[in-house]
Amino acid sequence: MRKKPLTPYGNRPMVTPIVNAVNYEYDSFEVLRQITDGEIDGYTYHRDDNPTVRAVEKKVALLEGAEDCIICTTGMAACTMTFLTYLSAGDNLIIFHDVYGANYKVALILERLGVDITWLDARDGQKTSDYIKPNTKMIFCETPSNPLCKVVDIAALRKEADKVGAMVVVDNTFATPYHQKPLQLGADLVIHSATKGLGGHNDLMAGAIASNKEHYELLWFTRQAIGTTLDAYSASLLERGLKTFEMRAEKMAVNALAMAQYLEGHPKIARVFYPGLKKDPGYEVACRQMKDGFGGVLAFDVTDSQEDAKKFINSLEVIYHAVSLGSTESLICIPYLTTMLYLPEERRTTFGVGLNTVRLSAGLEKTDALLADLEQALQKV
Repeated sequence: MRKKPLTPYGNRPMVTPIVNAVNYEYDSFEVLRQITDGEIDGYTYHRDDNPTVRAVEKKVALLEGAEDCIICTTGMAACTMTFLTYLSAGDNLIIFHDVYGANYKVALILERLGVDITWLDARDGQKTSDYIKPNTKMIFCETPSNPLCKVVDIAALRKEADKVGAMVVVDNTFATPYHQKPLQLGADLVIHSATKGLGGHNDLMAGAIASNKEHYELLWFTRQAIGTTLDAYSASLLERGLKTFEMRAEKMAVNALAMAQYLEGHPKIARVFYPGLKKDPGYEVACRQMKDGFGGVLAFDVTDSQEDAKKFINSLEVIYHAVSLGSTESLICIPYLTTMLYLPEERRTTFGVGLNTVRLSAGLEKTDALLADLEQALQKV
């Protein structure tokens, strides 16, 4: 069964054409009216919509089991658009440590605008009922979290949110829709840094918010107003990444689990954080709400010294010392020195991250090659 109708000429391009047009010509004022009133499909201006971007939105929506999806310029644009769309002065936002560090900067802006923010440790997700307020408008979490891979029970959050009519928003970047479908578990919105696993090749930046049609319309209004529509070329790269997404996600999870199991028993590794390990505090919940693996990211502490962690990373030969995740290459970094620089120094270690904690995103390399690389580097510590 064909996924798209053929053109009038009996064929179609195998990739969505890159439409770089900023504006469009109309045959008549009646056509313009029909487009702007939503009676017919059409485009007026790139900030409103773009056919290349729209094609990718529908594909991401399909992956998440959503009615629709908004694609925007970055993952942080997706988070910020979500906060600006639904939160007002006087509202309470519950957000969990640990989340990607840039969210702390956005939180400062929200507080300046009058939003009350409650920070909870993701390990204490079951204690949400102790902190939820009558004015709680949104509960926001990453699961697994960044960088310590803590697992939050999405269905349990839904029950707590329903007590006060709050929204549940889940950042699904670490899990990806291959392993986890938050909308099916009760989330209202699912956010992605599509720069990561969905794109997968270190060559584009994009964000995504999957939802029902009503939320899509509200989020579209925000995107159109503040101008965070993705460019057509990046949308094309994202579409290309989606073609191999499921194969990549499967292999990354296999590699991540193998490395986590290897590191778990190593004498030079103090702690390992990965929900696929049976000793991990999030294992039971992860088994309920994730499938076909536990994602491609893990974290661990090298001895008790940041200098040892640095020496270990500098000794790696297959794994790259770089930020980001979800790439075809395996990437490693020390969050305290990179992704957490957005936080004040005194707050970086308050929820479990150590000076010697490293985050490792598994790539597509042969599993044996990755394990051998870890071993030879640890021998030099």
